[in-house]
Amino acid sequence: MRHQSGGEVIVVTHTTILVVDDDQVILQSFARTLEQRGYDVETAATGHEAIVRCKNVSYDVVLLDIKLPNIDGTQLLKELHAVSDTMIKIMVTGYASLDSALQSLLLEADAYVLKPVEPR
Repeated sequence: MRHQSGGEVIVVTHTTILVVDDDQVILQSFARTLEQRGYDVETAATGHEAIVRCKNVSYDVVLLDIKLPNIDGTQLLKELHAVSDTMIKIMVTGYASLDSALQSLLLEADAYVLKPVEPR
């Protein structure tokens, strides 16, 4: 989006975020909180839906739940790396373990965050 101010062109870009979680309450909560902070947010309730969306839209950030019904979040992380190596990928879980944290970081997740997430 371009705005002109006193002869100066200002380019405004919006960060696009995809939230992937099978819990609708969490999807809505993340979306509402992030949208209130000015982000463009889309949601996906399954790993398959996330892959399809990422093939069609260039997201800046994806928040991935580790426990998904049709695919493990770390497997989804691998598949999304193949779709986009520039998208920031953040693993989010309510079932933290040393194994899932290490696996996520070894698979080059950009961050590993525990639920519940407190907005700041």
